This record gives sequence, structure tokens and C-alpha cells, in this order.
Amino acid sequence: MVKYSGEPDNPTKSCKARGSDLHVHFKEKTMPRMTTVDCPGCPPLRALTFDALGLIKAIEAREKGGGGVAKVVERWGGPDASKCVLAASMNDRKIDPLLAVARKNGVIEILNPLNGELSRMVSDVSNAGVRPEDDAIAGLHLFRRQRVELTPSSCTLLTCKTKGNASIKTVDLVDTQADSGASKTWTVCGSGNILFSEVDGSESYALFGGKGVEVNMWDLENCTKIWTAKPPPANSLGIFTPTWFTSATFLSKDDHRKVVAGTNNHQVRLYDISAQRRPVVSFDFRETPIKAVAEDLDGHAVYIGNGSGDLASVDIRTGKLLGCFLGKCSGSIRSIARHPELPVIASCGLDSYLRIWDIGTRQLLSSVFLKQHLTKVVFDTNFTEEGIGGHE
Repeated sequence: MVKYSGEPDNPTKSCKARGSDLHVHFKEKTMPRMTTVDCPGCPPLRALTFDALGLIKAIEAREKGGGGVAKVVERWGGPDASKCVLAASMNDRKIDPLLAVARKNGVIEILNPLNGELSRMVSDVSNAGVRPEDDAIAGLHLFRRQRVELTPSSCTLLTCKTKGNASIKTVDLVDTQADSGASKTWTVCGSGNILFSEVDGSESYALFGGKGVEVNMWDLENCTKIWTAKPPPANSLGIFTPTWFTSATFLSKDDHRKVVAGTNNHQVRLYDISAQRRPVVSFDFRETPIKAVAEDLDGHAVYIGNGSGDLASVDIRTGKLLGCFLGKCSGSIRSIARHPELPVIASCGLDSYLRIWDIGTRQLLSSVFLKQHLTKVVFDTNFTEEGIGGHE
């Protein structure tokens, strides 16, 4: 018999006692565990979530002065597991913002983040005979600025596949028949599986890492590797920890030299590429794999989420735990986003909830149940209290 979280020791006895409520009882317990803390509401904001069935949902809180309840206002696409969103990236341009979405079937879609309108579809299937899911897109970045002299109707994408093939592509958004071939391609690893990539604030450097792949940094202008992490030494028993990085971020948008990475063996590591190849700070967090990390605007705090739903903030300079966020998530956290202006973060994951948190009190402000396993959340920075980019 399946024993649900929070159930009594004898669930059968509990069901018998309720009699005709048996069906309702089990229907309710198949839902993710609800957070029991009070939610005071959040300031006006807009976030986009992406899930395992390929759906994109826009969530907004509109009440001025805080106290707003986040809710779904738009839903784009239909349920299709082959279109599971593996990665997403949105530029923060005030004029003509764009959203890029990488799907499990190997297609990258360029969308208007205001209304979900499709601007362009690009196939990223490169090797004949290899199924897209066998070499899926592990990392995606949509550049804010043009990296080459192109027309305003084009955009630039960085993609990286699981097997380590990275490319920078230019896409024409007007001439859909134009070839969007890669302007640069290279290989970031010879073995192992890439699980993530991240680009710094200047969009000049990129991080890659994964299972069997040490975190490494590349100069995007020249497509050259400038740094690779060195694995920690063996422990007192002479045992080496297998390389398995799950997530990473630049500690500051303005400084590419400091990198924070999470591992499958629940470690969080700070690297300073100007100092050494091994971590300058390393510590364990709980007992399940780190699944998501995000940097704060202050340049020294990071937010970490793990496979058992723990979400916390840490002063990475010392490894000191600043505190855990109140109201434990009931499933693995897969994405954390820091709002660029408001003092809030968003988290989502396998319990199908989007949660908005206050970074000062670490209190849950609002939560939305979105039905599917969530893979990514991003904030729409063009949202204002009067509407989206000036539009209601």
C-alpha cells in the first residue's frame, strides 16, 4: 500500500472511518502536499513557467502595494510530452523582447513573451540517425545584444547539447526560409554528459558542466576554453568523489571570475578562476542532490534548492547558512529565479507549484498549482503595475 506524506500510520483504518468519503479521500491525497504557512501575497510581477508537457504559462500578481495573489493569466501550447521544455531564456530588452524555448524534440522556438506569438522555429537536430532526445539541448541562452552586424530582425542563440556540442547561431525572424546555420561551433567536452550551461552578465563567457564533466569556462568571442575545475582530492580513505555537477551560476553578473556550482552529492562549491582550479569554499547541504542555484544581486549570497524540496540562502563567502525558506516544497526543486528589481525569488519543480518568496523574511508570499512537473521559471522584467510593457 502506498503511504502518502502526512498520512496516519494506518491509512486503511482512516479510510474506513470516513465511509462514503473513500473516493474523495484518495483523490485529495494524490495531490502534492500543500504548504501550510500563511501567504500574505506578493508585489506586482509576472513570471513564465515551462513544464514537462511543453506548456508555457504566464502567472501574474497585479495588486499594488503587495498582497497580490499570483494566478495564471495565459497558457500557450498544448500538452505533448515530446515538446517538454528542457531550457528557456528570455532577453531583457525593453523594445521587442524575445523568449527562446528548447524542446525535447530538438526544436527551438522564438516567441513573443508578451502574448506567446511564435516568431520562428529552428531545428537543432544536427546528427543524422541520432534521436533528439538522445542528444538533447542541455543549455540555451538568448543574447541581449547582437554579436555580429545583423539586421534588427535577427537574434543570436547559444545552445549546448548533452554530448557537448555547443554552437552560436544567428536567426532571421523575418525571412523564415533563411538558413539559420551556426556561425560558430565547438565541443566543450570529450566524454560525459553536459547538464547545464550559463552565460555571464557581459555575455562574453559561458560555463558548462555535468555528469563526468568538470565545470569549465569558455571565452565566447574566440570559442576557447580559459579554465577548468580540478576535482577535490581523495578523502581520508583514498576515495575520490565522481564528478557530477547539476547546476551552476556566476556569483556576480559583473564578474565572471567567481562561480558557484552544485553537485549530485549535495555539495555547493565556490570557484575563483583567478585564484585556483579547486574550490575556495565547499560545503554540504542536507543529503540529496543540489538541483538549482541562483545568485543574489549583492554578489555574495546564493539560493540553493535540492532534490527533496529544501530551499535555502547561503553566504557563499563563508558557507554560512543564512536560513531556510519557510514552507518546505513537496518535490524536487528544478529552477530558481531572482527578480532583478523586487526582493523576491521564484522556485518551481516536480511538485508542480510555482512559489514566490520574500528574500528578507524567507516567507512564502504566494503559490500557484500548475498541474504538470515544472522545469523552469523566468521573470518578465518588462512587467509594470499598469500592464505588460505598457499594455493591459
